[in-house]
Amino acid sequence: MHIRISTVHFIPISFLVLIILGTILLMLPAASAPGSETGLVTATFTSTTSVCVTGLVVVDTYAHWSHFGQAVILVLVQIGGLGVVAVGSMIMLVGRKKFSLGDRKLLGDSLNIEKNRGLLLFLKRIFQGVFFVELTGTVLYSVKFVPLLGVKNGLWASLFQAVSAFCNAGMDVVGNNSMIDFQGSYYLMGVTMALIILGGLGFVVWFDLIDGIRDGIKNRRSPGKILSHLPVHSKLVLLMTLILLTGGALCVLAAEYHNPDTIGNMPLPEKILNSLFQSVTFRTAGFASVPQERLTEISCFVGYVLMFIGGSPVGTAGGVKTVTFFLVFMNALSYVRGKKENVIFRRRVSEELMRKAAAVVFVSFMAVSVMTILLMSRGGIALTDALYEVVSALATVGLSRGLTPSLDVVGRIIIIVCMYLGRIGPISMALFFTKGGGNDNKIRHAEGTFYVG
Repeated sequence: MHIRISTVHFIPISFLVLIILGTILLMLPAASAPGSETGLVTATFTSTTSVCVTGLVVVDTYAHWSHFGQAVILVLVQIGGLGVVAVGSMIMLVGRKKFSLGDRKLLGDSLNIEKNRGLLLFLKRIFQGVFFVELTGTVLYSVKFVPLLGVKNGLWASLFQAVSAFCNAGMDVVGNNSMIDFQGSYYLMGVTMALIILGGLGFVVWFDLIDGIRDGIKNRRSPGKILSHLPVHSKLVLLMTLILLTGGALCVLAAEYHNPDTIGNMPLPEKILNSLFQSVTFRTAGFASVPQERLTEISCFVGYVLMFIGGSPVGTAGGVKTVTFFLVFMNALSYVRGKKENVIFRRRVSEELMRKAAAVVFVSFMAVSVMTILLMSRGGIALTDALYEVVSALATVGLSRGLTPSLDVVGRIIIIVCMYLGRIGPISMALFFTKGGGNDNKIRHAEGTFYVG
């Protein structure tokens, strides 16, 4: 009997199966370091945070897991970052398996790309680009980590850090302080930020930039002309990324400038460096160069906003995505200005896309609200800490104000659900449980009178 599963159901199920498989592997005695044991909840939490490329941990990745356990985590991060369907499709492509129309549609839906034409070539370019960037990151990290940790451990830490940073997972095996021990290293902080930003830009923007630069060199165009000839999606992503990173860094710098527990005692160049790093890591990375529990309330609020927005579509980052947030903002702005169309870079945005963006933001906001209330109901958890933890989990960021390890079993299950929802998207889970409804669109109802505002 041949069972057909729709994309809406297949993608959430595939991630769930991968989480279960990872849990089983991490519960094996060989996965834990000598003297350590891993229970079901800890293994499930770690598997979920790896597959969902979140980075929240209940045990120290550096100390609790053996090299085998760390390898399992790294593989889960890589598959989770690229997507189960994308990895499976690449294996099919390498094995020269034929792709049916259903396979192509599934791949396109998983990558959030509507076109079928050139999809397999696009997939090949993704994997080639990803492994090139991660290999480059490994080499760059090894310059510092090999002298610090030795050849074997240094190379392993470099590979782990490169994959984790690019996939926006925020986990590392260098030590138990994330990037705090390297907050004065312009080199390591710079490499980490570059990998995080590259992963968060999205693959579509990658290839638009590469193709644009090649075409610009061929036609002798200036950098400004090259940018002006980019597709509207890539121009919007680059603009939003620049605004959010710069704005976030300035807000953190102002809020933490005199805070001795974060950047207050640093010289000005290091204050700027760490403020920029905090802004970058808020965008779903999860690495921390300053203690997150010592941040001011203002920085936490900035973090809520940046984490909720997240990175850009068709990449490794989480959140509602930059383009989605901008479309919702533009819709409100267009209404206030009395415009009937939403126009970006002289291109009209379809009503269907605007509705989808509004749905994504609304459902995500509701998920944050409900999960924060549930977490606070465990007792003794402040709103700032609970909201920080929930937004971080739902946006697959991985930053924590020290709350994660202290959560009870129910609290950890709540965060596990948040991470899973964040990876597949709350809107996808809503569609998962939706049955039928297609016939409703064939019925035209009489218009009612309602009052808003």
